[in-house]
Amino acid sequence: MVTTSEILSTLRMIDKQKLDVRTVTMGISLFGCASDSDERLCAKVYDRITHMAGRLVKVGEEIERDFGVPIVNKRISVTPAALISGGMKDPVRLAHALDNAAKQTGVNFIGGYSALVHKGMTQADQALIRSLPQALSETERLCGSVNIGSTKAGINMDAVRMMGQAVKQLAENTKDSGGFGCAKLVVFANAVEDNPFMAGAFHGPGEGDSAINVGVSGPGVVKSALEAVKGMPFDEVAETIKKTAFSITRVGQLVAMEAAQRLGVPFGIVDLSLAPTPAVGDSVAQILEEMGLEVCGTHGTTAALALLNDAVKKGGVMASSHVGGLSGAFIPVSEDIGMIRAAESGALTLDKLEAMTCVCSVGLDMIAVPGDTSAETISAIIADEAAIGMVNSKTVAVRLIPAPGRKVGDNVEFGGLFGRAPVIAVHPFSSKEFIARGGRIPAPLQSLKN
Repeated sequence: MVTTSEILSTLRMIDKQKLDVRTVTMGISLFGCASDSDERLCAKVYDRITHMAGRLVKVGEEIERDFGVPIVNKRISVTPAALISGGMKDPVRLAHALDNAAKQTGVNFIGGYSALVHKGMTQADQALIRSLPQALSETERLCGSVNIGSTKAGINMDAVRMMGQAVKQLAENTKDSGGFGCAKLVVFANAVEDNPFMAGAFHGPGEGDSAINVGVSGPGVVKSALEAVKGMPFDEVAETIKKTAFSITRVGQLVAMEAAQRLGVPFGIVDLSLAPTPAVGDSVAQILEEMGLEVCGTHGTTAALALLNDAVKKGGVMASSHVGGLSGAFIPVSEDIGMIRAAESGALTLDKLEAMTCVCSVGLDMIAVPGDTSAETISAIIADEAAIGMVNSKTVAVRLIPAPGRKVGDNVEFGGLFGRAPVIAVHPFSSKEFIARGGRIPAPLQSLKN
């Protein structure tokens, strides 16, 4: 039973505190599209996506109007492309088919130009990874991801080396937009199969033919709630966040169930992730500062983020029986006005961000580094983050932007939800010989749980 007070509270969250449904994402399996001809494969992929998701945007707009809940993005995720592109001579053709399908359906983004190579790489995987710079620079709405490690398998360092090269080349291919192509590419360890958030969304091999996954976000709501418990003990802070997360997740559950029913597609999960925007008052960093930190990045930041992430998950789990995806707190630097200011002040460094990723939901996200950063250094940063995920049995991700022609202290403007990225320093010392070794970093002892 939804009470009048709950309804009024939710309306306040939407009207005053920037609560929104960040995305309704339709996952679509493409396994049935496999073909012995490049042309037939691309045609089947296009036809299946446009048929399955043809009403997605319209239904999303109807729900917005009927329930008064803003839905910022409508998106599609598909089977990792490398799993169906094995016979293709040029996987970029598939990239264009996916992008064209996204444009036809009217969605903001389509994710799944992806490969799962945490233990090894097929020829199709290698071809797709090599094609990433061209595919993501030539398309508008396509996003890609590569899972290079897991707790069970270890870290595929050959793939890590290739991804450093891919990120570097993609930045160069999109230098006119500040390397924006890299904002559409995520490198994962322990990737999840039902993540509705871009750029890392894909429809996992363990999923059904289709699913509706919803991502809800409300940093502004949480910050506002914490203003009422200023100076109170952390027990009270955690309890307040849990109750707020419960209310936010209830909104996501409502939208997800309604979208699934109207589209005739199974409901998948609600992902409660505090995904910030560049707007003032919609910042994860400002939540942490509301707990008593002068600026995000100072001592105590990691502890505050750990409390926030845990309380968000606990509150969300009580509100829906299908909480999934990543669920927790995101720390994308360019998309969070508090993070941007902290980075510009020098309080937030790459090393501190890496420490924070040990307790948050994703990883090193939307971070601009100097344009002359080497591919080996990018690979080493990816390897460090993957090690955190592998050892701690958690999902981590890296979305770095080596901004061409930019140096530390410069800014890169992306606009919209992608915001503005201050260029952050990397260590000047070489990791070239480390990355050149290749092979696989073995899985940790805790992987032996059978």
